[in-house]
Amino acid sequence: MIGYQETFRASVEEPETFWREAATALDWHRAPERVLDDTAAPFSRWYPDGQLNACHNALDRHVQAGHGDRAALIYDSPVTGTKKTYTYDQLLDEVARFAGALTELGIGHGDRVVIYMPMVPEAAIAMLACARIGAVHSVVFGGFAPNELAIRIDDATPKAVVTASCGIEGKRIIEYKPLLERALELADHSPDHCIVLQRPQAVAELGGRDLDWHEVIATAKPADCVPVGSTDPLYILYTSGTTGKPKGVVRDTGGYAVALTWSMRNIYDVGPGETMFSASDVGWVVGHSYIVYAPLLAGATTVFYEGKPVGTPDPGQFWRVIAENQVKALFTAPTSLRAIKKEDPEGSFLYDYDLSSLRTVFLAGERLDPETLRWAQDRLGIPVIDHWWQTETGWPVAANLMGQEPMTVKPGSATVAVPGWNITVVDAAGRPVPRGTDGTILLKLPLPPGALTTLWNDDERYVSSYLSEHPGYYATGDGGHIDDDGYVFIMGRTDDVINVAGHRLSTGTMEEALAAHPAVAECAVIGVADPLKGQLPRGFVVLKAGDQHNEVTVIADLITLVRDRIGAVAALKDISIVPALPKTRSGKILRKTMRGIADGADEPVPSTIEDAAALDALRTVLRRD
Repeated sequence: MIGYQETFRASVEEPETFWREAATALDWHRAPERVLDDTAAPFSRWYPDGQLNACHNALDRHVQAGHGDRAALIYDSPVTGTKKTYTYDQLLDEVARFAGALTELGIGHGDRVVIYMPMVPEAAIAMLACARIGAVHSVVFGGFAPNELAIRIDDATPKAVVTASCGIEGKRIIEYKPLLERALELADHSPDHCIVLQRPQAVAELGGRDLDWHEVIATAKPADCVPVGSTDPLYILYTSGTTGKPKGVVRDTGGYAVALTWSMRNIYDVGPGETMFSASDVGWVVGHSYIVYAPLLAGATTVFYEGKPVGTPDPGQFWRVIAENQVKALFTAPTSLRAIKKEDPEGSFLYDYDLSSLRTVFLAGERLDPETLRWAQDRLGIPVIDHWWQTETGWPVAANLMGQEPMTVKPGSATVAVPGWNITVVDAAGRPVPRGTDGTILLKLPLPPGALTTLWNDDERYVSSYLSEHPGYYATGDGGHIDDDGYVFIMGRTDDVINVAGHRLSTGTMEEALAAHPAVAECAVIGVADPLKGQLPRGFVVLKAGDQHNEVTVIADLITLVRDRIGAVAALKDISIVPALPKTRSGKILRKTMRGIADGADEPVPSTIEDAAALDALRTVLRRD
């Protein structure tokens, strides 16, 4: 076995040789002769002259190799009491027919399709069908409110929206069709068609441009794969921006497929015929990469789980899914384990199931606290691996490579840089810092295959958001350090995007919602540490002078306002009305200082503060003294 150091050195010193070899794991319609084009730096393109199809590599080639009877996707829905297994043959048939339905609606190469669905197999079918015909999908998490969906529809300008009549959150049924209709009222762009998957829990009323999923697929002719350029976009995935306007991360086709295929064997140690259970949602990057594309590219089996780690119906559901499906690797967020630990602190539900198939637990989405790491390690008796990446990177940047050279776990660390990712830590002036010193984490350009190539229709914002502050590097927005052994420690965000249970949310967007209330003069939202979800937003509101609103009523109104504008995922339920917000002389609210005080730090009074009394008055509220 080639060791980690040798592999990493090859990836950063001879990247074109390294990634040329990795690309041979895929089927290419036209094999690339050129590996990297960075003539338009800081933009770079991988395999620029290659052609392939992501759906062919995820489905067709496995069927053609004689593995059509192997399980491809296992749907497990404790909220509906449904279990269903799709073989590669069956999934290919469903995808080809839905791709045919899209084609008959006039959707083709380069057209966009927004997918607004819960965790049902049809979401994956729609994604793969788009890939099959060269259309660009943009999945929007089903929990987002109409305003957020409308913004994404206007940005992506889709020809069609694919949705379901409802989603199920625990015991609540959430009807999607009214949310979609409201979003379309708010949006300037109007799609030609809305395809609706009717679910028995709530049947939607269909209108003029609406089509029933089952009806369109029943008469559709299966579509063949369309070869696309390696650099053609596979999907757009929106992530929170600090201005409130979401950023449409663009993922290419060839580089992404190569990177994910490499990661399955080398990071996750999951191969053909083995089962991976990524307990996430297709609305997030984990769902794209490690529920849908990566396991299928590897010829493995993926679990599509519609439920929660607890409450649907108990904290043993993850263990049940693992035991019933012989899962080898579990990938979830630390929040999920913290929720299970809270409900079942002794781990007694573990003993109801045979977990002998489980070899590794991978965690990402926010920092894994040492206490949760120890709890899981002690009870499972297997490696529990924290690893770090982002929506923008598309796959892990730092990890413990279980398929290559497993290393000792260090609590608080995501282990080492994954081959292909050259990590640097710098100070405020952009100078590299010594090992063990906290600073800003940067990634050296060009980024490896699989990373974002730009932002949708906004190259300028891509450069200004990620590449301009430190030329030659991608700014991750995260802070941390690398120790003497090369272990990477991510300590938290350096901007005002907070991380709630693995979901990146913009405090700016929440502030916009709060400021819309007629009684609010000014406001601030900060992310504070939470033992369950990593971070939670706290809102601080100054009312207009002389306002006669009842404060309890105002707070209730504000919570509702944020939920209506952003969705329940925002989780802003803690709002305090305060007499003033601490600011610098230039008028900037001291959010970082407020966050430190709320987290228990002894924050000094900044020299730039305008009125120190405002901060002193706020300390008791922040600390809840």
